[in-house]
Amino acid sequence: MGLRFYLSLAGAVLGIGILVFIGMIVFWRAVYAWGFLGAFLVLAAVLILLGWVVDKREERARQG
Repeated sequence: MGLRFYLSLAGAVLGIGILVFIGMIVFWRAVYAWGFLGAFLVLAAVLILLGWVVDKREERARQG
């Protein structure tokens, strides 16, 4: 494994860290606005929608 691997790994870790940071800011603002239950309901709805989209994409890939 060379320098390119470690640089791409560092970039991926940095990108994921930034996405998690932004996600936490959005989540905590939702907690502040709607309380814990409302924020968790919104988070659950978003995750269910994301799972549905991924499932439909996989279903189309298996058929075609």
